[in-house]
Amino acid sequence: MCVNSSSSSNDSLLHPNPSSNIHFSFDMECFISRPGSFIFTSYMITSILLLLPLCIFIMYHGLQQWRLNHSTSSAATMSHSDSFTYNMVTMEMIGVFGSVLCCCGIYSDHFNIIIVAYSLMSFSWSGEIYFHVLTCVERYLAVVHPITYLSLRTERGIRIRNISISCVWMLSFAGTVLLMEENVLFIVYFCILTTSLTVVCFCSVSVLRVLIGPGPGEQGGGRKRVDQSKLRAFYTILVILGVLVFRFTWNLVWGVIYVLGRAECVLMTTGFWLNLPSTLVLPLLFLHRAGKLVCWKNKI
Repeated sequence: MCVNSSSSSNDSLLHPNPSSNIHFSFDMECFISRPGSFIFTSYMITSILLLLPLCIFIMYHGLQQWRLNHSTSSAATMSHSDSFTYNMVTMEMIGVFGSVLCCCGIYSDHFNIIIVAYSLMSFSWSGEIYFHVLTCVERYLAVVHPITYLSLRTERGIRIRNISISCVWMLSFAGTVLLMEENVLFIVYFCILTTSLTVVCFCSVSVLRVLIGPGPGEQGGGRKRVDQSKLRAFYTILVILGVLVFRFTWNLVWGVIYVLGRAECVLMTTGFWLNLPSTLVLPLLFLHRAGKLVCWKNKI
């Protein structure tokens, strides 16, 4: 009887009831039960193998550029999009570390490790959303309001950019803390996703309208030749818009399914895979701009 009691006590330490300690937007049992654990672990291993080399390469490239500018006393300032990417990559590294921890927690059956890992991954997930929004806003200003965008490349614009980045880090941290309060979490969750989806759609559609329209001094009906650079940019923005809309829409559907109490482990863990394409967007675009992607010869 004492042995059974001790075993039960130890099991409760290794498998505590998540709802008794912390509220999550996802049933933690799915992480350690099959087939959900297999699907989720496969996703994490894939994301680690894809993201970790990208993040390391981008950070290495940034360090090289910093050393080059420092050695030559260059006054060149970092572009806003590059700054967003470096910060997002830093957050991705945190998320990758969380994925490694989560794999360890799943196969060692320790909920405490899974809780810490899930918090780190949630922090990275929130940061991705905000930096996608900031990048879309920056692209919107550069294409639709170029004069305003040029004024933001001054010291004042850099200050606004740095404040925005600081706000993203604070908001991501606050979102992770809100995991403690499930009711508040879902309200904030839907507000963030709805607002982000609206901003991304508005900015991207506005950019697409400019790209398909005639340039300065051109007449819409008299153009015989399509500007190939604008055409490539159009398709690139269209793909990015599709990937982000797909991600935000699925995350909203994911939340609705959970709130309605119809969440199934296979469906919910499979849904994590749908976030992976949008996670790779900014790193790949950065490497494209830096001329590091051999498969894309022409710049956008």
